[in-house]
Amino acid sequence: GSRLYPVCLCLYFTLVFVCLCVFKEEKAQLGITMSDIMDDQSAVGSQKEEESAINLPSTPTPQQQHTDPASPTVATTPEPPPVACGNKVMTRSSEMDLEYEDGRGFGIGELVWGKLRGFSWWPGRIVSWWMAGRSRAAEGTRWVMWFGDGKFSVVCVEKLLPLSTFCTSFHQPTYNKQPMYRKAIYEVLQTAGMRAGKPFPVCVSADDPDISNSVEVHTQQMIEWASTGFLPSGAKGLEPPPAERSPYTEVYPEMWVEPEAAAYTAPPPAKKPRKNSVEKPKIKEIIDEGTRERLVYEVRQKCRNIEDICISCGSLNVALEHPLFIGAMCQSCKNSFLECAYQYDDDGYQSYCTICCGGREVLMCGNNNCCRCFCVECVDLLVGSGSAQAAIREDPWNCYMCCSRNVSGLLRRRDDWTSRLQLFFANNHDQEFEPPKLYSPMSAEKRQPIRVLSLFDGIATGLLVLKDLGIQVDRYVASEVCEDSITVGIVRHHGKIMYVGDVRNITHKHIQEWGPFDLVIGGSPCNDLSIVNPARKGLFEGTGRLFFEFYRLLHEARPKEGDERPFFWLFENVVAMGISDKRDISRFLECNPVMIDAKEVSAAHRARYFWGNLPGMNRPLTAMMNDRLELQDCLEHGRTAKFGKVRTITTRSNSIKQGKDQHYPVYMNNKEDILWCTEMER
Repeated sequence: GSRLYPVCLCLYFTLVFVCLCVFKEEKAQLGITMSDIMDDQSAVGSQKEEESAINLPSTPTPQQQHTDPASPTVATTPEPPPVACGNKVMTRSSEMDLEYEDGRGFGIGELVWGKLRGFSWWPGRIVSWWMAGRSRAAEGTRWVMWFGDGKFSVVCVEKLLPLSTFCTSFHQPTYNKQPMYRKAIYEVLQTAGMRAGKPFPVCVSADDPDISNSVEVHTQQMIEWASTGFLPSGAKGLEPPPAERSPYTEVYPEMWVEPEAAAYTAPPPAKKPRKNSVEKPKIKEIIDEGTRERLVYEVRQKCRNIEDICISCGSLNVALEHPLFIGAMCQSCKNSFLECAYQYDDDGYQSYCTICCGGREVLMCGNNNCCRCFCVECVDLLVGSGSAQAAIREDPWNCYMCCSRNVSGLLRRRDDWTSRLQLFFANNHDQEFEPPKLYSPMSAEKRQPIRVLSLFDGIATGLLVLKDLGIQVDRYVASEVCEDSITVGIVRHHGKIMYVGDVRNITHKHIQEWGPFDLVIGGSPCNDLSIVNPARKGLFEGTGRLFFEFYRLLHEARPKEGDERPFFWLFENVVAMGISDKRDISRFLECNPVMIDAKEVSAAHRARYFWGNLPGMNRPLTAMMNDRLELQDCLEHGRTAKFGKVRTITTRSNSIKQGKDQHYPVYMNNKEDILWCTEMER
């Protein structure tokens, strides 16, 4: 018995070891099988989730990038999980063989025009779902990467046209006004030229004025070539070469990637697809052409509150209430509204829709004292199908801001829209600054006449206003280069203005000699800041740089440390400027602007931004007894005003004409007449 015990013990452990090995192998095989099942379920679930993200927008992450009003609103997302097949992961190339094989054309690499609601036809390139960083596009849709900003959208094939339809798809008004659209046209025609064997010069930078002019010349040459049918090869020459038909060929320039939008960059082909991580990556919202229609339908069915969606684009990532109508607004549309609400065309009307700040076809209000526009898409969607055609037949047509009814379909005008609009521009600041220094009031017997430095003086309206306010002026030093404006100032103020020429020639020594100044005012030229100017160069080029002359001389004139004398300043510029330019001006001046429209105290519409430290700048504007609020109050004897107020008058002669029919604003001797210079001054 003692001899058999060790043998039995050895056999026992041997049997246990064998059983453990068999169990471990079976468990491993079972683990592989379960892993395959889980991968299959994960892939299917991921695909469903991605498809639902296209059909029903998910919660987006906020973006802080100003987008052009005519640029499609899109977003990119992280890389999706791979699709499992059996025990192996399907390779990219085998997946791509099946992409866009629905027989409806528009394959990978093709140059196209795409249409999103509220925007002009925009040039783009068909790309793979992998480049977009999302799931596959549904049957009948394509992933499009837009030229100009490098963003992505899912677009149905019915909203796509080949680039060869350039003559009918190219939109000249948008090209004239939108730098992003011009950039997109330049880029797509550069690509088309290389494919067709007709390369055009590539301009790397447009900082230099000569280079900028060269870019414009080359772009016009490319547009002429495209308008004539891309001769001599025609549409055939625009087909993508074999290398660009591959979904993973690196043919996408980095300049298309928008940094602030955290655009997704495709990984190199050698990198393995990423497995599902513990923390699921956030999926950004995709707003296609059907999103807003679907959400508006849900509002009509009382399944959703209109206050929870952006009525401008359909986003669910709302940031604030729309200032004019019941509904919300997202951050991107807010930025567009800030730029475009006071942007006017040559006819005096708004350049873009009052609701969405977009639109290719707009309806202009027939009220002579209104300058608002509404796009056909917003009218038909929010008011009701066929409402746009009904408005076209109605002459004159009063827009939804002028009509007596507050409610038109889902479009409900806010009762307090005027105050909301004022607050909208007053509370749009994304930078916080210290409040301006407050000075103690000074008794009347201690007050002395002030010294004023007026930069970019114009026709000396600063001195006129100071006199009207009863403020005594000891010395008024004006920097102005326009001879006509100087003549007006000399005549109107009887030679009491000290003109000092170009602002760039004023030095520290001059400030010490002419000062000390109690008030510095100025408004640098807005030509290169206003988004109305399609060739604007921005704050750091052209006349935009003159702002820094104001900034320089403001600091020269400020009291030095320890000097507690009161010192005030005011800077003015156009409202219709880019968000980034406004942010930069505020950063240098260390304060946020207030928006004031001259229509509140005069007979003219003229909204402007004002930066400064004057007391009471933020308070509501109230007209005084002697303010001329109607055009008739400004006219000479025997002349009759045809309008209550005139639109913003500029140096262009056609800015005098009013209304969509372009009438002169005054009636005299049974004829229309322009405003006289004395009337303009009033």
